[in-house]
Amino acid sequence: MTSADLVVIGGGQSGLATAHAALRRGLRPLVLDASPEPGGSWPSYYDSLTLFSPARFSALPGRAFPGDPDRYPLRDEVIEYLAAYTAGLDAEIRFSTRVEQVTTADDGTFTVAMAGSSPVQAHAVVAASGGFGTPYRPSLPGLESFTGRVLHAAQYRNPDGFAGARVVVVGGGNSAVQIAVELAGLARVTVATRGPLRFQRQRILGRDFHWWLTRTGLDSSVLGPRLVSGSVPVIDDGRYRAAIRAGRPDQRPLFERLDGDRVVWADGAAEPVDVVLLATGYRPDLPYLAGLGAVDASGAALHDGGVSTVVPGLGFVGLERQRSFASATLRGAGRDAAFVLDRLLRRVGRHVAVAR
Repeated sequence: MTSADLVVIGGGQSGLATAHAALRRGLRPLVLDASPEPGGSWPSYYDSLTLFSPARFSALPGRAFPGDPDRYPLRDEVIEYLAAYTAGLDAEIRFSTRVEQVTTADDGTFTVAMAGSSPVQAHAVVAASGGFGTPYRPSLPGLESFTGRVLHAAQYRNPDGFAGARVVVVGGGNSAVQIAVELAGLARVTVATRGPLRFQRQRILGRDFHWWLTRTGLDSSVLGPRLVSGSVPVIDDGRYRAAIRAGRPDQRPLFERLDGDRVVWADGAAEPVDVVLLATGYRPDLPYLAGLGAVDASGAALHDGGVSTVVPGLGFVGLERQRSFASATLRGAGRDAAFVLDRLLRRVGRHVAVAR
């Protein structure tokens, strides 16, 4: 059985940031990732995905995002950046390695079991598989018996195959609106939401919105998520609000139910629909921690700022609003990783000092 100072589960942006923080603190991390190649979740996102934060605010610690710092990088640019970051990181990273279970011994040592590989022992574990591993399908009346096509945004790639279709996109976030506007170029599309769409101007007084978040400290403040509740606004340079106002796509309150191949709207009107596309977000992918009692009945991590409140030596990086608005983003992963590693270092450092 091999051993490591720290096992990091997940080799995407959060896992890479954690490995970087571990190396800077003199630890020997082992990164385990189920994907066959670098990039984390990014290769599975839709083709046209564009970051809403400029390149200067979209980098991991120790490596600037290349090119014009004020541009908004495309999905494929992020994948290339993460691949280069992976290649330049002096840490052992194993791809195509799925973690099945994490257990602890009486002395607190972790054993990480993997599919098709020998287990690894470690003094600490950071779950960095993020909050976007499990597409969330809400319970909507008639959804399970709907005879049309049901997709989650995780399955959407591009508008090919949607020409002339009647599509209802469920959700009011950035991805929902971006996908709906893209599809509206060749299909008849409605964005269905539980509440009104909220828009946030991308640039204010000539500065990107993220510049203001950083300048005010709100982006990194642990108080930020507590001060502002509700849905995340759609960051808009003017195109999306204009498209909604023009009815391409239109926006309506969430339907009452689905009935066969039809959608029944709140006003009682019904019409056939070809596709229901759920842009309803994701949930953390942490099944390997269930046996530790480290997650609740819904699978959500039990933590304080990314440090487990149940299992000593266990941390999390990459959860949405883990410590700030920037958690679960490229720009925030490094800060959260440093915070979590500093909290775990006393425990890990004690064991490492004895072992060495």
